[in-house]
Amino acid sequence: MTKEVRLRFAPSPTGPLHIGGVRTALYNYLFAKKMGGKFLLRIEDTDQNRFVPGAEEYIKDSLEWLGITFDESPWKPGDSAPYRQSERKASYMQYALDLVEKGHAYYAFDTSDELEAMRERLTAARMVQPQYNSITRTQMKNSLTLPEDEVKARLESGEPYVIRVKIPRKEEVRLNDMIRGWIMVHSSTLDDKVLMKSDGMPTYHLANIVDDHLMRITHVIRGEEWLPSAPLHVLLYKFFGWEDTMPEFAHLPLLLKPDGNGKLSKRDGDKLGFPVFPINWINQETGETAAGFREQGYLPDAFLNFLAFLGWNPGDDREIFSLEELIEAFSIERIGKAGTKFDIAKAKWFNEQYIRAMSTTELADFLIADAKAEGVEVSREKAEAIVQLTKDRVTFPADFWSQNKFILQKLEAFDQAIASKKWNQEAVKVLTAYAGELDQFDGTFDAGSAKSLLEATAEAQGIKLGKVMQAVRLSVTGSGVGPDLMEVFAILGTKEVANRIRFALDTLEIID
Repeated sequence: MTKEVRLRFAPSPTGPLHIGGVRTALYNYLFAKKMGGKFLLRIEDTDQNRFVPGAEEYIKDSLEWLGITFDESPWKPGDSAPYRQSERKASYMQYALDLVEKGHAYYAFDTSDELEAMRERLTAARMVQPQYNSITRTQMKNSLTLPEDEVKARLESGEPYVIRVKIPRKEEVRLNDMIRGWIMVHSSTLDDKVLMKSDGMPTYHLANIVDDHLMRITHVIRGEEWLPSAPLHVLLYKFFGWEDTMPEFAHLPLLLKPDGNGKLSKRDGDKLGFPVFPINWINQETGETAAGFREQGYLPDAFLNFLAFLGWNPGDDREIFSLEELIEAFSIERIGKAGTKFDIAKAKWFNEQYIRAMSTTELADFLIADAKAEGVEVSREKAEAIVQLTKDRVTFPADFWSQNKFILQKLEAFDQAIASKKWNQEAVKVLTAYAGELDQFDGTFDAGSAKSLLEATAEAQGIKLGKVMQAVRLSVTGSGVGPDLMEVFAILGTKEVANRIRFALDTLEIID
């Protein structure tokens, strides 16, 4: 390939960026970088009625968090500027008029009432899909049915109109999709889509074709929902005379609900307890907040790795990839045609793998910051000891604090369900003696010495350690479960362990 490979991600600022859109951006980015090409961001804001304040900034912040960078964008312009379609508004009309001049488009003056009457008439005639097409347009109010002088008069008077594409009545439209292979659609199934709206703004169909051409886009990777529009886009390239520079198309499979029954939506995430947006979204008009993966504790590299596998696979058993490794391994050919079920458990698994691969120093930073936010100061030495002990038990960085704050805060409560079964005379006898031994201990207090001393104490009392072990854990941690107890003892030190045991001895009631 001699020409430069150029891809674009072109979201609409109509709300928060769904993770399906993030996956589309990622695949475009991976392919562009794999081919040594350029990756562009274009904001498709032609539908001003659906514009949502803050949405454009949200798109930018989301992709920056994930490290998906652009060679050209509204904030990093290149020679294809501007990158917002609203700023290119003046140029679209000339392309629409060019199609009218060539006989591939026409003016339509139909009112809303007239369009509704047409649909009702077709519905009554049992038409499955009532549409404005090569047959029905002959009965409507447009430049194909009205006298030329009347059309001119209507235009000069400022009467509202739209420009519609003129779909051929009998033509086979062919498209070789990079994922799905050859797709053939007969033009009789297509309708005369609006290209220019009455407000002077282009529709997606016109604007994206014109912009892709002017921005020299070589490949369009987009969601499956755009597949029905692809034949129209192929025709528009033909009508403009741009067939030789038409980009290659790849339509990605849908992201499905966890049960595979339909497209994944925000409602599904709310119902099942997981986010569907990359970062928190705050609606500036209503104040409503939607949860994001970032704020729930997902690491950006882990989240990207997870997203990459929602529809693509490398062809082997390997699952952990850095962004650079994804670029090297990525290929369109290994994207599947079928929809992919969203599996939040797998997303958590990826996060766990990335946490376990991080350095103790990096993980300690999370714990120190979260503890500080709760008003607790923790030394780096202690923080590193805690994360080293528990990093195989956590899913999110915040778990280091939530699961281990019992080590860093004063113990004030005990699991009464455990106490009611395990806090007996034997436990009290062993723990009373152990606290005394800790007061006298002189040496290196690590997990090994803590265990040896406890075993020796229980043996001296004639009690098997296994019978009282859960009570021992309860006295120091307040719970019946947790990380390796002797390692916890080593982190706490002899004085703190003894103090906690004595607090439990003074607080808990002995069962009969």
